[in-house]
Amino acid sequence: MSTAIVTGQPVPGSSLENDLRSLGFDVRAAADASEAESLLAAVPADRRVALVDARFVGHLHALRLGLTDPRFPLAAVPGAVTAQPAARQALTRALARETSAAGGTAHGGAPARAKPSVGDVDSVADRVITALDADDSAVHRPELGSLVAAVPEDPQARNEVRQAVAAVDDEAVRLKSAVKSRDGFFTTFFISPYSRYIARWCARRGLTPNQVTTASLLTALIAAGCAATGTRAGFVAAGVLLIASFVLDCTDGQLARYALKYSTLGAWLDATFDRAKEYAYYAGLALGAARGGDDVWALALGAMILQTCRHVVDFSFNEANHDATANTSPTAALSDKLDSVGWTVWLRRMIVLPIGERWAMIAVLTALTTPRITFYVLLVGCAFAATYTTAGRVLRSVTRKARRTDRAAQALADLADNGPLAALVVRLTRLRPTAPLLVALAGVAVLTVNLFVGWPVLGAAVYAVTSGWALSRPLKGALDWLIPPLFRAAEYGTVLVLASDAGMNGALPAAFGLVAAVAYHHYDTVYRIRGNAGAPPAWLVRAIGGQEGRTVLVTVLAAVLTASQFKVALTVLAVVVALVVLIESIRFWVSAGAPAVHDEGEPA
Repeated sequence: MSTAIVTGQPVPGSSLENDLRSLGFDVRAAADASEAESLLAAVPADRRVALVDARFVGHLHALRLGLTDPRFPLAAVPGAVTAQPAARQALTRALARETSAAGGTAHGGAPARAKPSVGDVDSVADRVITALDADDSAVHRPELGSLVAAVPEDPQARNEVRQAVAAVDDEAVRLKSAVKSRDGFFTTFFISPYSRYIARWCARRGLTPNQVTTASLLTALIAAGCAATGTRAGFVAAGVLLIASFVLDCTDGQLARYALKYSTLGAWLDATFDRAKEYAYYAGLALGAARGGDDVWALALGAMILQTCRHVVDFSFNEANHDATANTSPTAALSDKLDSVGWTVWLRRMIVLPIGERWAMIAVLTALTTPRITFYVLLVGCAFAATYTTAGRVLRSVTRKARRTDRAAQALADLADNGPLAALVVRLTRLRPTAPLLVALAGVAVLTVNLFVGWPVLGAAVYAVTSGWALSRPLKGALDWLIPPLFRAAEYGTVLVLASDAGMNGALPAAFGLVAAVAYHHYDTVYRIRGNAGAPPAWLVRAIGGQEGRTVLVTVLAAVLTASQFKVALTVLAVVVALVVLIESIRFWVSAGAPAVHDEGEPA
């Protein structure tokens, strides 16, 4: 249980102690900073602890936001500050300094309080917050909006603050804040108006976001199973269940925000299950089409490749620019100007086909048409969205004069996923090209041409060499963020082309499995980097060959094996890669060192 130390003289009629207990705190009283220091020292080191001024007046949800969010080691609202075990030392040091400055001791005796300046309130909690800021401690201050949190200095001020509290519906604010501030049109107007109430229902019954996330995954897998039946009734049921899965997908995040139940395991589930659901549904559609005599596995694999490459474009661009200096451009200014016009905001969010719009489109097309038509429309829509977003980001990159950091360059190198072959090229050659993107483009061009003229091994060998050269210098060029998605398209596209050329029944489903396993590894890399946890361990990248190593291996297997043997080899490779990356990923995301990454935007 967490511990709250309430400092100062109790205020008659105050509900503060009951509010703190309702938030899970064991409440203890301290008359002054000296006594608070003694009580703090007695609290077990593995507990969250909070200092709260006894005169605090405010909404319960303001206290909840300030004192219970698990994502932040230190957090505060006016009149209250909290520390998790990781930041306990900083809080102890700040309180000790405050006690010393007030002339008190930690072993009894009333301290001689420092007199507050005119208009200030003599609050131990607020003075400790000031001391933490002076120590450069990262104190999170949640956005309260219309919520109230204050320490009134006299009875008249207290009455005024209480009136302000009564004027704002705490629960309405809590429900509204459970919804993402930036969502797609479909999610905002067709899902969130009621999913927030489902989230509250779940919270009141003790359900966790992880349980809702799992329910969303299971619903999507059942939808994929319905699609795999190949019947019209199955397709209709699949469409309905896919929308239901998306409702639950929105609900889990809203539940996490409503109840402030964030966890590292939840971060991992949230980061991976969306892609698992969508790609499993693609496989279900392909199986259903096959039952009707239509082979659309190449379309399903193409849709997965296109969607993954779109995401990598997003991730690479953001990593390259989020901490860059002088990071402005005329294109960005125009985009901001367009965002100031209401209708253009929704139009621009819709045309990039984010997850809500995309899943709604897939669900409707599944129920009313055929899998082939569904994939055709999906591919055209995603291709247009990818062209639109990539072109805009290219324009921003070439018109801004940003200076990228070493951290950004390292993130791009990690996203590139080069393996031992590329590293060997760098060690054995002295070539360090000054235009990495052009080198990467040349390698992909050679690979692509040789895939279609019948010399894939030669093309892959050249590609492996150019992959090493492309990363021989830090990726700090204006367009170097394009290299990771370019590598993704090259590797995944190679598997698609060679599996299609095999002409063997079952080769494309095996290729689908292999690309899904490798894509999971790449998504896992993204979310580790976004959580400032670094890339996956080097041994993992070596064990699965790196992107250029896998590309060479698949081309060699296609050249030396028969079509049936190649199908088996792809299946085995998919299973091995999946097992290795899943075991390491699960180990990391359930460990204490995993970051609580939660996506507050709607990915494409």
